[in-house]
Amino acid sequence: MDIAYVRRGEWLELDAGTLALSAGAGPIEAGSHSHEVRKWLLACSVFPDKWINRLYSVGGIKMTEGGRIALLAFPKADERQSLLYVAAAKEPDLIVPPVLYEDDFCLVLDKPAGMSVHGSDPGQAGTLDVAAAKHMLAQGDNLPVRHIHRLDDDTSGPVLYSKNDLAQHRLDEAMREKEIDRIYIAVVHGRLRKPAGIIDAPIGKDRHHKSRRIVTPGGDEAVTRYERLSVSDAISIARVELETGRTHQIRVHMSHLGHPLIGDTLYGGREAGGYFLGHQALHGEKLLFPHPLTGARIEADSPWPGWLARLLNR
Repeated sequence: MDIAYVRRGEWLELDAGTLALSAGAGPIEAGSHSHEVRKWLLACSVFPDKWINRLYSVGGIKMTEGGRIALLAFPKADERQSLLYVAAAKEPDLIVPPVLYEDDFCLVLDKPAGMSVHGSDPGQAGTLDVAAAKHMLAQGDNLPVRHIHRLDDDTSGPVLYSKNDLAQHRLDEAMREKEIDRIYIAVVHGRLRKPAGIIDAPIGKDRHHKSRRIVTPGGDEAVTRYERLSVSDAISIARVELETGRTHQIRVHMSHLGHPLIGDTLYGGREAGGYFLGHQALHGEKLLFPHPLTGARIEADSPWPGWLARLLNR
């Protein structure tokens, strides 16, 4: 949907004529009361009804003198109350990973291997969530950043954050509808014989090990696609794409195939050629998602990290 917008502080301004055209709705008169604007927005069905009604309840809908619709879309988080922002203020030495994509609605950070996306306790130090808040503080724009998906601690690559309630709602919905694509590079033991393949095997919890997942008939549907990029007698490098998002899905599926990830000791992997990684050889190479306002397809690419390039050369 072609929606042009301007952000002015906490307010999102939209051209009513363009919005009506995009939604196939009738025009709205300049100077309309906020109640009328609310009804018109609900009739347009461009935004979630719940979000529009919540904005209206806090005086967050108005019409500007220039005939533009203004929505209170970017309320700031309270730095003294938000556990993330309190933690970010206490971690001056925390290094914020590279930003792969950013606009008013979204942030994509390039998580390194060994860093948790979030802690077991809110506001735990050293997490990617805290780094995201620190990044926002540095810009003087303390919006309520929230991760949309996660990566294992030892998996590197892009992690997507929303910056406001609308973006969170739309991106969560995109995750449920499988509209967010994640593509990985995996280095596995052994020689992948097929140049490409699909692993369709349900995944469930291992009753004998609370951290492990296993392929089991009673598990949740899990589908993984892979393409072989490079192969030797000892190891193979594959590009892997998830159709579902189960916990440890790539690790479980590749182990089930007989090719566990190098360094993934939980699922049968080991170090390769004496090269110590300290984590499984899995990297998120690409993240694709629909923009939460415009619907445009956004692509965030993560360069291969040094450990992956070194392992390939070795």
